[in-house]
Amino acid sequence: MRWFLSSALVVLAAAAALAQQTTFRSAGAVTVSLPATAFDAQGRLVADLEREQFTILDNGKPQEITVFGNGVEPFTIVVMLDFSASMTAHLDLLKQATEQFILRMLPEDKGQVGAFSDKIQFSGEFTSDRDDLVGALDDLQFGNPTRLYDAIYESMAMLRGVSGRKVVLAFTDGDDTASRRSQGDVQERARDENVMIYAIGLQSEFMSGGRMQRSRPSGALRKLAEETGGGYFELKKTAELGPTFTRVAQELHSLYTLGFTPPVLDNKEHRIEVRVNQPGVTVRTRRSYIASTEASTETK
Repeated sequence: MRWFLSSALVVLAAAAALAQQTTFRSAGAVTVSLPATAFDAQGRLVADLEREQFTILDNGKPQEITVFGNGVEPFTIVVMLDFSASMTAHLDLLKQATEQFILRMLPEDKGQVGAFSDKIQFSGEFTSDRDDLVGALDDLQFGNPTRLYDAIYESMAMLRGVSGRKVVLAFTDGDDTASRRSQGDVQERARDENVMIYAIGLQSEFMSGGRMQRSRPSGALRKLAEETGGGYFELKKTAELGPTFTRVAQELHSLYTLGFTPPVLDNKEHRIEVRVNQPGVTVRTRRSYIASTEASTETK
């Protein structure tokens, strides 16, 4: 049976959950894990790269790659949708596009769906049942205004204690108008808990006060996606929604796994860069981590 959590219950659930880590300990060593996506010059996914073609830079210094894999690994995701007043005319199309993503989840993937406006809703528990996830879309409620940052932040709270790859996929057609949390709060938590943020923004038209208004997605979404290794897509037509949600599913099933042992554990933020030596190919991964074993390691 589907049920929904209020934002207050989410906070309590998060406080009771165990901290999820950005690094893991293996045989006495700390390894920083980096899910990475590779693209060619036309934006097509590149899935046949070898370990020797990658270079990891920690604060500008090359590091030995101690973990490498390019097989499909399951993920756990919160799909968080803007159900504010400006989206009223497009909600059916948005639900259909979200269904395209859900139907492409693999049996080992888990997710839940949610919506944000003046309130934040979640379907309540992670599941691999795609029918249940699709059905939960009809239980989401719309409202006004737009608590975008709060929605992403509380989605990450739902992911605390989850092992493996963690993702928030956020959709909006506008900017944040009412959050208590800031962009910086969201970015810091995503870094510390190794959550990949994907974002889809839609430029849309809607009636407000008897006048036609045009929305533009928050400029912070691109920054959040880039910092966490996720993708950002800004759309001008609702017809692009389905293909874009489908593209996100394809990317999440085409990730490389890279890992390295940090050169020093100084409890400071380190910048990360991943390069590949194949012409025309670029790699996207998260851009920073905290070099610490405290509250950021788990025993394998």
